[in-house]
Amino acid sequence: MTEASSLTSDKKYIASSFPKELDPLRLPKHIAVIMDGNGRWAKRKGLPRAMGHTAGVDALKKTLRLCSDWGVSALTVYAFSTENWSRPGEEVSFLMTLFKRVLKRELESLKLQKVRISFLGDLEKLPKELQALISEATDLTSKNEGIHFNVCTNYGGRRELVKAAQKLAIRSSKGELDPALINENVFAAELSTANVVDPDLLIRTSGERRISNFLLWQLAYAEIYITETLWPDFDENSLLCALVDFQSRSRRFGGLNQISTDHSSKRF
Repeated sequence: MTEASSLTSDKKYIASSFPKELDPLRLPKHIAVIMDGNGRWAKRKGLPRAMGHTAGVDALKKTLRLCSDWGVSALTVYAFSTENWSRPGEEVSFLMTLFKRVLKRELESLKLQKVRISFLGDLEKLPKELQALISEATDLTSKNEGIHFNVCTNYGGRRELVKAAQKLAIRSSKGELDPALINENVFAAELSTANVVDPDLLIRTSGERRISNFLLWQLAYAEIYITETLWPDFDENSLLCALVDFQSRSRRFGGLNQISTDHSSKRF
């Protein structure tokens, strides 16, 4: 098989595996996903909600592999929000157990696929065993040079912004930082995504049209793609549709220069 043109200076892609509908030079570097609809998927099939979450893990594995194979540099997913603790205790307990089981099972595969995994959020409130697994997975994959996979766990965008402001306030009160020198770059350096480029594309499944306290700072100029597909049904064609839509949009970042073809679709 021949190799397609390199998307970056250090990565090449197999031409036969890359969709002909896409321009490899205009892929989003970073995709963020709100994986919504697991419960509704299970309800429609007459199954327990837990089965929806389990099916959602399979969809996530496929999406991660596709993003890696197609040349997306980073994938960030909203796995568990700070508000999700208000769900029934049985469901929360199942989710914590599912996180542990999946992380144990998939860690070796992540290493082999060169995936670098990070967990964003208030991790200290998670079960101790899960915290230990998260630390292990982060350490074991930290030097991997493949796709950067960020899992937002017990994450809330407002809480992240408040914590960043608190850190800057403490530094300023100690005389380590002149408040007049605080700008967007200084503020962004205090966020959990400090070493990751901001998302170019946000995908939300299940048709909901809100960002649900997810990456409030980082999504400032992201293109937003809404699909009615429930997360467990999100597959290769679903991702391809999102990327085709992304590549057909004009990204001006508040200016007038047109970066890609004009298109009006699924924006709000």
